[in-house]
Amino acid sequence: MGGTKILAAVINSKEGIIARVKKPTPAGAKPGALIKALAEVVNQIITEAGLKLKNIKAVSLGIPGSLNPFTGRVGLAPNLGLKNFFIKDQLEKLVNIPVLIENDVNLGALGIKEFGVGKNKKNMLVVFVGTGIGGALIFDGKIYRGSSFTAGEIGHIVIDKNGLKCGCGNYGCFETVASRLAIVRNIKLDIKAKKKTIITKISGKNKPIKSKAIAAAVKANDKVVVKRVSDACEVIGTTLASLTNLLNVDEVVLGGGLIEALGNFMTLKIRTAFNQNLLAETAKAVKLVQSKLGDDAALYGGIVLAEEFLGLKV
Repeated sequence: MGGTKILAAVINSKEGIIARVKKPTPAGAKPGALIKALAEVVNQIITEAGLKLKNIKAVSLGIPGSLNPFTGRVGLAPNLGLKNFFIKDQLEKLVNIPVLIENDVNLGALGIKEFGVGKNKKNMLVVFVGTGIGGALIFDGKIYRGSSFTAGEIGHIVIDKNGLKCGCGNYGCFETVASRLAIVRNIKLDIKAKKKTIITKISGKNKPIKSKAIAAAVKANDKVVVKRVSDACEVIGTTLASLTNLLNVDEVVLGGGLIEALGNFMTLKIRTAFNQNLLAETAKAVKLVQSKLGDDAALYGGIVLAEEFLGLKV
C-alpha cells in the first residue's frame, strides 16, 4: 500500500502469483476510506483468482512508514496520512481474515531473502532507491526490526549537515542528496541555469520527471542527466560501503523504482564507488547485486510474514 497505488496479489510459494490487481490509492482519503479501499481490493483479487474466503490464510500488508507488526499499529505513515492507527484490527473487521502488517521495505527484503537474489544469504542490507531511499536489514537469516521497529532507516543518515531540510526534520539526509527527488531537483537547477538537456522534451513540459524519463535521457546520453545520476551513484556507493564496513554483511541488494528503470547504468556506477570505499577484509565477504523481483519482492515477502507470525506455510 503506497501513497499513489495499492498493489495486491493472491500468492503462494508453489505457484507464485496467481492473480494481481493494481489500483490508485484514494487521494487525500481519511483512514476509514483507506481501510475500505483495501478491503475492496482484497475481495476483488480473491474473486479474480476464482477462490473463496476460506482459501485465504492471511492478508500481508506492506506500509510505507513506522509501525509495530506485533500490535498492528501504524505509528506514522506520512504519505497515507496515518498516525497512531491500529490498521490490523480495522482491516480484519472488514475482511474476516488474519491481517499482518510490515514496513514495505522490510517486506520487500523478506521476499528477496526467500525468493530472490538473497536466497542462501545470511546477512543482508537491502536498499530501495526511488522517490526516497529505504533500507532493511537481515541478520542471521531474519529481519532485524530494531528496539522500536525503525531499523533500516538508511534514507535518514545525515550526509551533509549543511544540506537541505528533509521531510523528517533533519538537514542533509541521504535521501535529500541521492534519491530520485534529489536528482530531479538538481536537474531542474541545471534547466534554470540554461544548461542544455532533453529531459523536459521526454517528460513533457511542466510535467513531473519520473524514473522512466530519467532512464530515457541517460540512454540518449544527455550530459546533464548523466552527470546528476552519476553524482547520486557516487554518494550511494560510498554510503553503502561505509555501512558495509560497519555491518560486515555478505550481500547488499539494490532495488526500487529508480534502480529498476536505470538498471546496469546505476548498479555499475554504485558498485565502483562501493568497491573503492570498502575495507579489504570486508570486501572479501560481500557482493553488491540488483534485485530482480521489482514490486513483486514485497508480495513474496507476505508469504514469509505469514510463516513468522502465524506458523503458516503457504
